[in-house]
Amino acid sequence: MAASSPANVHAPARIDLDRCIHCGLCLYACPTFRELGLEMDSPRGRIYQMVQVAGGSAPVGPSYIEHIGLCLACRACESACPSGVSYGRLIEGARAQIEAQCHRALPVRLLRNFLFNHLVLSPALLSIAGVLIYIYQATGLQRLTRATGILKLFGKLGKLERLTPHAEWPFFFRHIGKTFPAEGQRRYKVGFLAGCIANVCFARLNEATVRVLQKNGCEVVVPDGQGCCGALHAHVGQLEKARELARRNIDVFLAGDYDVILNNAGGCGSTLKEYPELLANDPAYAEKARQFRARLMDVNEFLAGIELNPAMGRIDEMVTYQDSCHLAHGQKVRSAPRKLLGEVPGLKLREMRLSDQCCGSAGVYNIVQHEMAMAVLEKKMEDVNATGATLIAASNTGCMLQLEAGVRIHGHGQRVLHVIQILDEAYRKAR
Repeated sequence: MAASSPANVHAPARIDLDRCIHCGLCLYACPTFRELGLEMDSPRGRIYQMVQVAGGSAPVGPSYIEHIGLCLACRACESACPSGVSYGRLIEGARAQIEAQCHRALPVRLLRNFLFNHLVLSPALLSIAGVLIYIYQATGLQRLTRATGILKLFGKLGKLERLTPHAEWPFFFRHIGKTFPAEGQRRYKVGFLAGCIANVCFARLNEATVRVLQKNGCEVVVPDGQGCCGALHAHVGQLEKARELARRNIDVFLAGDYDVILNNAGGCGSTLKEYPELLANDPAYAEKARQFRARLMDVNEFLAGIELNPAMGRIDEMVTYQDSCHLAHGQKVRSAPRKLLGEVPGLKLREMRLSDQCCGSAGVYNIVQHEMAMAVLEKKMEDVNATGATLIAASNTGCMLQLEAGVRIHGHGQRVLHVIQILDEAYRKAR
């Protein structure tokens, strides 16, 4: 994921830069180019800037940092590219280069260090943060602050509050280390990677994932010792930390005799599947990473590939599906979630326009590039509302948070659920 030259480890690889033929077919696949119409905020324009920096014609300065930072890293350009440019690797290399050379203000350095090297890596800190959010929401304080409009006094901070995730007590951390037996005859033994923030903010989704897998003959193991996949770190340029986290998860999951290793977040899954690239130059882990990758699947991908338990009740609603960028463009998984939705009795799928265009979540993008993220979200909600669907299905936790904010601001009261939660609801209705 970095350049091959030891003297320039934190930079886009020259072999990836040279693959771009500058045809421009990526431009209109890019959300920031569609929004701004600026070449420098398109994939081709950003690659041009990377080439200039690599050749010494331009510095890693404020302009470069601004244009690279505005990229959503949604990788829609990869699906549009006829030359197979690995833009995801390029943008991660560029951000690693910025991370290595950019001297940020002390408060920013301290905040980034706390978020990426402490909070998301610590179940204890995540639990404390989750409890505080839960109290804020459960006591009605959140409803009160939003109703009074007092948040407007806090400027950008008040706007960011709209993106506050729900803390779902009790947290999923209590299930780490447990094994859940299959219902009926065991067909598969699966290892489940529960994530980091998802254990607090998507505890019910993780529980639903376990139940749906059990319904389909899976013994589900949630092994102890697992942790953050490293996706957030890779996306912000902290590749060494991402490698450290990758090694930890590889050790934990290869120690179990699993038929398949599953996760339920498209963004996390993309990074998990790229562990072999991340650790390609690590002689101790390169082969282990390939073994890990050979067993890894997105939960949609896995369930769509087996004989699904048909014992479901009806859900008489119209649903539209929002592709997770990293599931569709990174993992190339598009049909599996739609196939699963088609298995639910009564559920009608109506495709939205540009379903594989980013919703603006993109990890922490909707926080650090809030205005652009909300502009992208507004257009996404126009496409959602045009379908008339009462239910929005997604396959990534970050997308769900962003779409929930979109429903509050621009929507018509739609429910936002993961595909697996919809299956879980259908199974429960059959009882």
